[in-house]
Amino acid sequence: MKKHALSAMLFILFLSTALVACSKNEPVQADTKGQAAGTSNPPAEVKPITLSVGLLKLAGGVPLYLASEKGFFKEEGITVDYKWFDSSNAVNVAVASNNVDVGAAGFTADLYNMVAAGQKVSIVADKGKEEKGYQLSALLVHKDSPIKTIEDLKGKKIGLTTIGSSNHYMSVRILEKHGMTVKDAELVPMNTTRGQMEALKGKNVDAIILNTSNITVALKEGYARVLANVADEMTYQSTGTFISPKFAENKDAAVRFLRAYVKGMRYYHDAVLMRKDGQLVKGQNYDEVVKIVAKYTEQPEDIIRESFPYMDRDGKLMVDDIQTQIDWYTKEKLMPKPLQVKDIVNTELLDEALKTLKN
Repeated sequence: MKKHALSAMLFILFLSTALVACSKNEPVQADTKGQAAGTSNPPAEVKPITLSVGLLKLAGGVPLYLASEKGFFKEEGITVDYKWFDSSNAVNVAVASNNVDVGAAGFTADLYNMVAAGQKVSIVADKGKEEKGYQLSALLVHKDSPIKTIEDLKGKKIGLTTIGSSNHYMSVRILEKHGMTVKDAELVPMNTTRGQMEALKGKNVDAIILNTSNITVALKEGYARVLANVADEMTYQSTGTFISPKFAENKDAAVRFLRAYVKGMRYYHDAVLMRKDGQLVKGQNYDEVVKIVAKYTEQPEDIIRESFPYMDRDGKLMVDDIQTQIDWYTKEKLMPKPLQVKDIVNTELLDEALKTLKN
């Protein structure tokens, strides 16, 4: 009996030792491709989370697409469920109402008004800004239009998505730079970007503002020409990434999200936005980035190659410009309540994410 008991005890000891050894040596299942874009040392154990992300099918979503395709979200225990919208306003409403966790879209009066009314939406990172030398947005007219200068827009129709949208803001700010006011042109809401494009194509409006890939589409279809690049007219933090009130309560998950997001941003920047002797040069992963963006936006690769916007490599925002926008919307009576930028911009989460990333 003693012999059998001893054998049983030895077997149990062997089995438990083997199980511990196996658990310690089990490989971590993570995609480590592209870590030159910024590696990190994430916690050994992270709580898996699924996030819904609302955005438009544009090239500006590239940091998100890359974070999905290169495994950066997976490294952080994050699964992303993309929700596609037709306008920035729709994204903003979805985020403010907690219908999606993260929004990636243009800044609008509606977004600022929701926060001024008490919603706790937080802008946390860059997604695209007007930077000289790069094209994010442009003012277009019909190819047959007699309009040659911005001053020629006086008395003309400018097609917008909606009043209070980012293209409304850009249109009027450009008019103001050239000595005009909102009263010097007729602003025509078209509800969607497609509506703007069809209106210009049919000569129902005289000018519209489009961004990135839609500019390329309008030019390739042959009905439009660029009157001015917005980046040559103004400094503008036009788009960003922001999080819902509910998601903002989960600081750990928000920092993990931003860590993956910045990795995607850096991967994009190094592949597409690098310059040498003042000229854009293609990085090592340029063609791969083109294919990934084409996959998510469902647009041809030749369109995508002409559609890449400028973004800060670390996702940092032009915070002062966001306050400038808020002040302008207030002046134009599109915001009934005042708002301070500190009540809508949260840079602490991004700063925390950047601390754990190598350059």
